[in-house]
Amino acid sequence: MNEFKATKALVLNSGGCDSSTLVSLAVKEFGADNVITASLYYGQKHDKELKCAKDIAEFYGVKHIEEDISCVMKYAGEVCSLIKGSKDELIDKSYAEQIAENGSPNSEVPFRNGLFLSIAAAYAISLFPHEEVAIFYGAHADDAAGNAYPDCTSEFADAMDNAIMIGSRNKVRLIRPLINKNKSQVVSLGLKLGTPYHLTTSCYHGRDKACGVCGTCRDRIAAFKANHTRDPIDYEIDIDWEEDK
Repeated sequence: MNEFKATKALVLNSGGCDSSTLVSLAVKEFGADNVITASLYYGQKHDKELKCAKDIAEFYGVKHIEEDISCVMKYAGEVCSLIKGSKDELIDKSYAEQIAENGSPNSEVPFRNGLFLSIAAAYAISLFPHEEVAIFYGAHADDAAGNAYPDCTSEFADAMDNAIMIGSRNKVRLIRPLINKNKSQVVSLGLKLGTPYHLTTSCYHGRDKACGVCGTCRDRIAAFKANHTRDPIDYEIDIDWEEDK
């Protein structure tokens, strides 16, 4: 197989810290004209993240794709609290606490990243049929820890990369520069790149202000504290940003 040399990048952007950091990285490496971002509505209870992903794309001046794939996830509410119509409420505890109590977080969306990456591969092949394309995927070590989200692990990413390469005739490759980084390291990278974190969202509740207590808010707050800086978004609770410095 010839050495892979991508000329285009497609970034899956959820509007959160991790994927928005990847947008910054892709623009730096490829230039805005060669980057496309994509966000997918899968039936989540709030769509604030879609607006944030669009705002990030506008900030960098890159083409943006938004698609509704909620029909594929119409049964996911049976097992995931993030989906509209779910009988379960979100559990505002850390991932570690949820895993210890229930074996997995109740925010796990069935095979979400597998679905997203497959769609991204189809987009890449269709939009750039004669070029090599890098799909940027924002999974990081904290999401994989304790097997919280199996589709965020290195093993999963390796398998999907292999499948995508085969299915694209070696024209599309899965790039995962955050896979071995924890959340604080991701934020550190984004701060160096100038990622506009004020335009992002992470909270599972999707209200005007982040709740500060759900699993993903807790991780985000801890990451900014570890970098000795204040998160630029607003929270519903008071946070001592000087703590642990």
